[in-house]
Amino acid sequence: MTELAQQPLTEEELVGAVAHDVAADPFPVRGMDHVRFRVGNARQAAHWYASAFGMQVVAYRGPETGSRDAVEYVLTSGRARFVLTAEAHAGTEIGEHVRRHGDGVHDLALEVPDVDAAVAYARSHGASVLVEPHDVHDESGTVRLAALATYGETRHTLVDRSRYGGVFLPGFAPATPTFQAKPAHHPKRYFQAIDHCVGNVELGRMDEWVGFYNRAMGFTNMKEFVGDDIATEYSSLMSKVVTNGNHRVKFPLNEPSQGRRKSQIDEYLEFYGGPGVQHIALATGDIVGSVRAMREMGVEFLETPDSYYDTLPELVGEVRHPVEVLRELKIQADRDEDGYLLQIFTKPVQDRPTVFFELIERHGSLGFGKNNFKALFEAIEREQAKRGNL
Repeated sequence: MTELAQQPLTEEELVGAVAHDVAADPFPVRGMDHVRFRVGNARQAAHWYASAFGMQVVAYRGPETGSRDAVEYVLTSGRARFVLTAEAHAGTEIGEHVRRHGDGVHDLALEVPDVDAAVAYARSHGASVLVEPHDVHDESGTVRLAALATYGETRHTLVDRSRYGGVFLPGFAPATPTFQAKPAHHPKRYFQAIDHCVGNVELGRMDEWVGFYNRAMGFTNMKEFVGDDIATEYSSLMSKVVTNGNHRVKFPLNEPSQGRRKSQIDEYLEFYGGPGVQHIALATGDIVGSVRAMREMGVEFLETPDSYYDTLPELVGEVRHPVEVLRELKIQADRDEDGYLLQIFTKPVQDRPTVFFELIERHGSLGFGKNNFKALFEAIEREQAKRGNL
């Protein structure tokens, strides 16, 4: 494999989006609006994501802006948007959520063209509506919001910001950049969009939640991995992927299956305290540059054995980067009938062995790296063993 010249990827290519007839969609979704994390210390978490993930802090809400219960920072990288929320004083539901789960994802928010129509459709098909449709205003306009319940304590806030020109949502103020800027030799962005968000659910509940997305949100099934697809000597899991019409939003759902030892899904469910978001895949147009930069800033990635790369050229053919570079950085590659992808996974990014991230660079492939599953899960099991949880 040799280094290949490449034109910048379009946003559709970055996330594997497809053409879609919105008029025929019962629950149209424009894409991911934001991912909201609940954390123990939003200021410190914002500093870490700004420095280690190269994100830009763009908005803030807290006591200084009239928010008495919560402190929140909004960070962006291209179209990817994270919101970090912590309690401003003891005794809030935010703090209770962090006590139960540790730092983790609370909300996978979706941008929709019509909040009321989406809620009406979901409600009529059995969804639990947590927050009824309502408007929030400020001098920059109006945002319409609602929220639906999904697995565990995870929710989907539905956002229509078509009448809003502010920095994020009413109540947020533009943030003055006070966190560490990226080194000059680093890429402008380490990633440009959210590719997919993976949820872990209890044994026997995966099909229930797949059915929820099919029925209540009009999502369709995209991929299915069962049995030996995701299995090692010690453990296995089952996974199905649901996606919206344009494939900008993809939600793989995992459940554990019986194995000789505790699977990574069992470990997650134990330490998170129930079902929740396991990892977030971030789409990049230059995974090599991103991994080099993030390693330099202290991000730890899972290790792939050198032997994986010995037969990689025969398995995936020619890709953008030489195999020696992929081996050096422990980046994996996979090819399917549509093209190929490059991917790598971080270690958990908080004290509990729960949430982690994936970097993914797509070149036509609409898949998830099926041929890398065994190597990936063996790497995760090595980390489990170090923690005494295998």
